[in-house]
Amino acid sequence: MTTILIIEDDDIMLKAVRNILTKAGYNVLTAKDGKEAFDKMENCEYDIVITDLMMPYANGLEVVSRLRSDSTKRHVSIIVVSSVGNEETITEAFRLGADDYLKKPIMAGELLIRLRKLIENRSTSNLKLVTKKK
Repeated sequence: MTTILIIEDDDIMLKAVRNILTKAGYNVLTAKDGKEAFDKMENCEYDIVITDLMMPYANGLEVVSRLRSDSTKRHVSIIVVSSVGNEETITEAFRLGADDYLKKPIMAGELLIRLRKLIENRSTSNLKLVTKKK
């Protein structure tokens, strides 16, 4: 089962996304700020991170940067979610290693489709790596 870590400081948004993902059959972990996120990133196992950009202690760009600099977490897919929609911020998120970007408010159907695509792409990449090793 795919495990998703949601990092979101807005309680309503956190609960809404958690409910969407839980109903869709995902295992969900949550963090309410950058400090809690760094703790969960260090001590929990997960396949995908969905992170807000603007939050206390550390922002989403710092989350992306930390994940991509950790060789044991490079396989983790990252979706950045924010109401901040300026091109510079989005470009920076992708430059740091984000796999996708969603603008708030999140639509459940769009989120689930993007998650499925990330999971399929990761599975395909892993198959290619195994095939090349033979």
